[in-house]
Amino acid sequence: MTYCCALRLKDGMVFISDTRTNAGVDHISVFRKLYTFGIEGERMIVIQTSGNLATTQAVIGHLQNQLETKQEPNLYSLNTMFEIAELVGHTLRKVIADVTSDTVEQSNYYCSLLVGGQIKGAVMQLYNVYPQGNFISATSDTPFFQIGESKYGKPILDRALHYDMPMDEALRCALISFDSTLRSNVSVGLPLDALVYHKDSLHVPIGKRIYEEDPYFSNISKQWSALLKRGLQELPVPTIDYFE
Repeated sequence: MTYCCALRLKDGMVFISDTRTNAGVDHISVFRKLYTFGIEGERMIVIQTSGNLATTQAVIGHLQNQLETKQEPNLYSLNTMFEIAELVGHTLRKVIADVTSDTVEQSNYYCSLLVGGQIKGAVMQLYNVYPQGNFISATSDTPFFQIGESKYGKPILDRALHYDMPMDEALRCALISFDSTLRSNVSVGLPLDALVYHKDSLHVPIGKRIYEEDPYFSNISKQWSALLKRGLQELPVPTIDYFE
């Protein structure tokens, strides 16, 4: 399984994905699930994947092949992020249809994708693409999407994240979301791939891979644990009627 999170905020975007895949407790591997495409100064596109590994790799492979062979439409020929989300959704639907039949359960091959970025002259967009190929868009009221094992990392995002949040705070919030997930779910694991994009820069970031020994991530993980313990201790003592 996996956990991917993407934020679309006033000043930019944050993307983080884990890298763990497993086919049982004795077969755990590391695979990239955050893919970056772009033309410096013209467009920046990020795709995050969760679900059946063969399906997600086939989708990314088709998209890369379209670019290499200059087949149209492709990620660099389309004019809007909406059209790019449509292309990704169509590719996903086609991959699932090609490997399934009436006797094979389609859900075994399902995956979900997050598609975000910006094209010159347009605003940033973030889409959650479903296995059926349709998708929804992030808004200022709902500025983040999660796919995969999202339940443990959702509370901090629901409580703290908002559209106008500064980028450094948003990155901290997203990293704590991952720290909470790593603590509670063995199917999500390090290293993490993280990428921060600043609005209208049209820069294609390299991103950062976060390993277990990363000093910053280790530091905020320890501090967050200490803050939670201290916060619990500082809460008001329950009144006597709770124990009657």
